[in-house]
Amino acid sequence: MKKLIEQILKFGVVGVFCFAIDFLITLGISALCRAFGMATSPAALVGAFWGFTISVIVNYLLSMKFVFERREDMDRKAEFVVFVILSLVGLLINELIIWFCIDVVYMQIADVLSWITPGLATAGAKIIATGIVMVYNFITRKIFLEKKSA
Repeated sequence: MKKLIEQILKFGVVGVFCFAIDFLITLGISALCRAFGMATSPAALVGAFWGFTISVIVNYLLSMKFVFERREDMDRKAEFVVFVILSLVGLLINELIIWFCIDVVYMQIADVLSWITPGLATAGAKIIATGIVMVYNFITRKIFLEKKSA
């Protein structure tokens, strides 16, 4: 149990670092897209795609070095492919949650709560999506990528 708690803590540290990368890129690119005339929802999705993609590469490198014990029966290329496939499912979950938060929730309450700016709506959607995808990522990486204990 102690090993699992240590692993979750390491996963959390890597996750916080990668979240910062993801979050800053998401907000930066979505603000840039909005500055060039793109609507809030597509701008948020474009930003989230690039933030997520760049953070996945960093996350793979850090996770496989510091968090998970590599499987001996899987070469590094296969390991990376599995990591990317699991991450793509995470990206889909991420994008769906952001879409829901912006298009369904934010667009319905934007007129009522005028203090919620597009940037704040994007940030809130990203935080919600990240929490859900984080749980998915830990569980699936532990199942599919980590060496099984005897």
